Amino acid sequence: MSVRDLPDRGRVLCHGFIESVTYVPASQVASFIAILIDHEAPPPVTRLLPFGAQGGKAQGGKGAGTANSLPGNGVATPKVSPSAQRQRPAGPKERLRVVWLGRRRIPGVDAGTELRLEGMVTMRDGLPTIFNPRYEILSRQEEQ
Repeated sequence: MSVRDLPDRGRVLCHGFIESVTYVPASQVASFIAILIDHEAPPPVTRLLPFGAQGGKAQGGKGAGTANSLPGNGVATPKVSPSAQRQRPAGPKERLRVVWLGRRRIPGVDAGTELRLEGMVTMRDGLPTIFNPRYEILSRQEEQ
């Protein structure tokens, strides 16, 4: 099943490419989060930035920011109301959040990896989310 065809909740079997992974700090509860995109889409290009580097410039000069951004870094941090956690997004679903609780890292699961997942999908913060799915690594993007 493609990510776009996922139901709002229920057991699913789908596959796609890992677009990004999130490593949480040691001070937080252990969890490993990956964002999966459709298998029809080309795999994302892996690009690593040095620690502290920014992907883009902050607009408006030094220290400028909006109410939804951190000062000086140009990265928006959306505010989510508690009732919005289970709301269906307005547009088509293009991404699936995959969360492994109690894990800080999963060997072989990196940006560009193709995975097959099986688990229960639910809506969290406007994104379809699967917690602790069964997974199979189908392929990995080779270093170029």
